[in-house]
Amino acid sequence: MKKSAKLKPVNSYRDIVWVFHLAASVSIASFFYYLQMSDLLLYGDAVAHINIARRVFDSRTPGLLQLGTVWLPLPHLLMVPLLASKFLWQTGIGGAIPSMIAYVSSVAGICRVVRTVLPTSTVAAGRFAPWLATAIFALNPNLIYLQTTAMTEPVYLAFFIWAVVFFAAAIRNCREGESKTANSALVRSGLCLIGACLTRYDGWLLAAVMCVLVVRLAWFGGFTALRPGAKKFVLLAAAAPILWLAYNTAVYRNPLEFANGPYSAKAIEQKTSVRGMPAHPGDRNARIAFKYYFKSAELNMAPGALQIPWVAALLFGTAVVVLFQRKLWPVFLLWIPVPFYMLSIAYSGVPIFLPVWWPHSYYNVRYGIELLPAFAVLTAVAARGLINFAAASRTRTIISVLFITLVTASYAQVWRSGPISLQEAIVNSRTRSFLERQLASMLHTLPANSTVIMYLGDHVGAFQQAGITLARTINEGNHRPWKWPSDPDGLWERALAHPSGYADFVIAFDHDAVATAVNKDELKAITILRVTGQPEATIYQTRKSNQPR
Repeated sequence: MKKSAKLKPVNSYRDIVWVFHLAASVSIASFFYYLQMSDLLLYGDAVAHINIARRVFDSRTPGLLQLGTVWLPLPHLLMVPLLASKFLWQTGIGGAIPSMIAYVSSVAGICRVVRTVLPTSTVAAGRFAPWLATAIFALNPNLIYLQTTAMTEPVYLAFFIWAVVFFAAAIRNCREGESKTANSALVRSGLCLIGACLTRYDGWLLAAVMCVLVVRLAWFGGFTALRPGAKKFVLLAAAAPILWLAYNTAVYRNPLEFANGPYSAKAIEQKTSVRGMPAHPGDRNARIAFKYYFKSAELNMAPGALQIPWVAALLFGTAVVVLFQRKLWPVFLLWIPVPFYMLSIAYSGVPIFLPVWWPHSYYNVRYGIELLPAFAVLTAVAARGLINFAAASRTRTIISVLFITLVTASYAQVWRSGPISLQEAIVNSRTRSFLERQLASMLHTLPANSTVIMYLGDHVGAFQQAGITLARTINEGNHRPWKWPSDPDGLWERALAHPSGYADFVIAFDHDAVATAVNKDELKAITILRVTGQPEATIYQTRKSNQPR
C-alpha cells in the first residue's frame, strides 16, 4: 500500500503533462486544418460573438455596454484584447484562441476528475480509466471542430469540468481528514462556477444544484469540516448571477432582460411562430424536449447504430455508481445539461432541430456536446467496473480492447460522415455567407471613410469580411439602452429619423429595424441584393453623400 501511495502522485503528474501535450497538439493541428478550409466563421453565432467583443472598442459609442445582455459577457471579454488585431478579427483567430485554451484545459480536467473520484488500487484499472475518459473527450470530432471557433461551448465546458474536479476533490480530501485542502478545493470550485455562470446560462443551474449539495453536506451530511469553505463557495456561486441580474436592472430596468427582452430567445420565437401551433418540437412538453436533447447528445457521439453502445455504456456507468460505488456520486453533476436543456426547450423558447427527426434540419444540435463529459467519465467508470469484475487478465485485456474499439469505430465513422456540429454550421451558413460576401464586395466600392447606417445583428460579418471598422457604422448598439424601448436623443434613433444628417449610405434588410424605421424621404436606392433564403438587402444613398467633401 505504501508503494502504491508513493507512485500515485508521480504517475498522476506525468499523465497530466502528457495530456496537456497531446491535447495541445490536437488543438493546434485541427485549428490549422479548419483555418485552411475557411471554417472558423461558419457559425453565425461565432461571427456575432467576435463582433460583440470587437465593438467594445470599435464603435461610435464604445464601452462595456456594447456587450449587450442576451449573451453572457465572459467569452467576449476574453476575446477583446485579441481582436484589436485586424488580422485576428477578420480571420476569426481572435475568437478561436480562447476556445482552444479552454479545450486543452478541459481535456486535462477530464483526466483529473476520473483520477479524483476513482480509487487507484490496481495499476491496470487505475490508469486505463482516466486515459479512456480523456481519449473519449479529447478525440471527439465535434468538440475538435467547435474548439477552433468562437462558440461558447468549449469555454463553458472547461469551467464546468474543473468546477466538478475541485468539488470532487473537496469531498475526497474531507473524507481523508485533510480539511484545509478540502476547503481550498471548494473555494476553487466556486471560482470555476463564476466563470461558468458568466459564460453560459447552463452554469446557473449547475451553481444552484452544487450550492444545495454543499449546504446539505456541510450542515446535514456529516462533512462539518467543509463549513468554512462552504460559506465562501455559496457566495462565489451566487456572485455571477447576482451581478448579471443587477447589471440588467441598472441598464435595462429589467433584471430578466436577457430572458424576456426583445432580443431574448423567447421573444424571437414568439415573433416567428405560427399561432396555435407548437413553436418547435418539445415546446411545453418536457418529455419530448428530453428526447430531442438526448438525441442531440447521441448525434455528437456517433451516427446511427453506434449510438446504442454509447448509451449502454453511459447507463451502465451510472448503474455502477448507484449500486456499487456510491462514493463516486459527484460525477452525477455531469448529467446537469440534461435537465437544463430539457427545461430550456420546453419552456424558454430554445429549439433543437435534428436531421434525423422532424423537422429534419439543423439547429442547435451542438448543444448535445455538453453531455460529452458525462459520456466520457461514466463510460470510463463502466470500463473500470467490468475490468474489476473480470478474474483473468486476458478477460480484462479483451474488455479494454472492446472499449478502445468503440471509441475508434465511432469517431472514425463521424469523420467519414462529417461531424454534425460542422454539418450544422455549413448548412446554416450557405445563404448567409453568400449574402455577406456580396455585401462585402459592395462595401469595398464605397468611398473611404464613408458612414453606413445598418442593423448589424444579422449580417455584421459583411463588415468583418470587408475589413471595415465598425466605427464607420451607426447601428443598434449606438444608443442608451436604459432608455429602452426608445431613446429619441440616441445616435441610432436620430440617424434613423434624419439619415442624411449622419451617414452617407443606408443598408436595410426586409423587415429589419432600419427598413421599418428609417426616413426614406432622405434616401435614394442604388442597389438591391437578392439571395435565396435571405431577406432582400437595399443599399441607399443619402443626401449627405451627394454633398461636396
